[in-house]
Amino acid sequence: MNRVVNFNAGPAALPLDVLKQAAEEMFDWRGTGMSVMEVSHRGKEYDELHHESMTLFREIAGMGADWKILFCTGGASSQFAMLPMNMLYDGKGADYLVTGHWGKVAVKEAKYFGAINESTVEENGAFRRIPKQSELKLDPKAAYVHMTSNNTIFGSQWHYWPEVGNVPLVCDMSSDVFSRPFAADKFAMVYAGAQKNLGPSGVTVVAAKESFLAKAKADLPTMFAYKTYADNDSLFNTPPCFSIYILNLTLQWIKKAGGLAAMEAMNKEKGKILYGAIDSSDGYYTCPVEKDARSLMNVVFRLKGVELEEKFAKEAKNAGIIGVKGHRAVGGIRFSTYNASSVADVRKSVDFMADFRKKNG
Repeated sequence: MNRVVNFNAGPAALPLDVLKQAAEEMFDWRGTGMSVMEVSHRGKEYDELHHESMTLFREIAGMGADWKILFCTGGASSQFAMLPMNMLYDGKGADYLVTGHWGKVAVKEAKYFGAINESTVEENGAFRRIPKQSELKLDPKAAYVHMTSNNTIFGSQWHYWPEVGNVPLVCDMSSDVFSRPFAADKFAMVYAGAQKNLGPSGVTVVAAKESFLAKAKADLPTMFAYKTYADNDSLFNTPPCFSIYILNLTLQWIKKAGGLAAMEAMNKEKGKILYGAIDSSDGYYTCPVEKDARSLMNVVFRLKGVELEEKFAKEAKNAGIIGVKGHRAVGGIRFSTYNASSVADVRKSVDFMADFRKKNG
């Protein structure tokens, strides 16, 4: 098997055990004589998988029965519009804590539906840190506060959860969901595109407290209303069955591995190894993010010059380490070390970094 070290930012690496099981079940899933892509979404077999996946998500997240799990499509980008479309009406506004590119995009979409109060740490077009609690500009009358827990492009991550009073807190967790434990009760809603830590592209998981969903606007086009998904268990129309199937296998893999505490321990070890290599390189590799805000999912760093960075990415690919070029908006190098990325993958990559520095120092 010729498997590479996969640091793609998304779609990203999947656990090998998940891929193997999916391959084994491709022609005959659960004794149906069909793949999961061929069975009816109204049939008993798929219905069991669908609701099992919801239960697994709640269990792993530590969410009670008062949480609804919705399976949507369109990625986080669709949620940037669906959230304010459902929650901003009758003159309501919202607070947005902007710590990266996708936070800015979320604000752009939200402004179509209401007044947005923005707190940001952008400086000269870049995001290098997470704001302190004292820096947040919060409106106690806001319909909700929106944040992005991890920033895939700039490589920063919230390592504390902000206090927002009695206002519902909503979090885009697309790039670090289930990478660590989190206090679910601090949130009214979290959502995540699956293609980084939960499975393949195609399904977006929205987890929301029923009390928050009860505030959603009802008179919306059918497929843009949270009520449609909640009232029909995300089965009003044909859901992305195969994506939910792989999500289910990934959730089982996380649970079997020890849950979110085990994921956090592994991700912290990877971060310690990788940031250690960067910080001990005598400036050959430099991370632009403040140390207390560094992401354990998207590790970004620079070399001295674009030409050297391009050479690094090319030689890394030749060494079987792929997906390391930084986002086109910022350049540099980025290792996306999601849950399915192993400690062994990181150690191999750190060895490559040391060898590259030796040859090109």
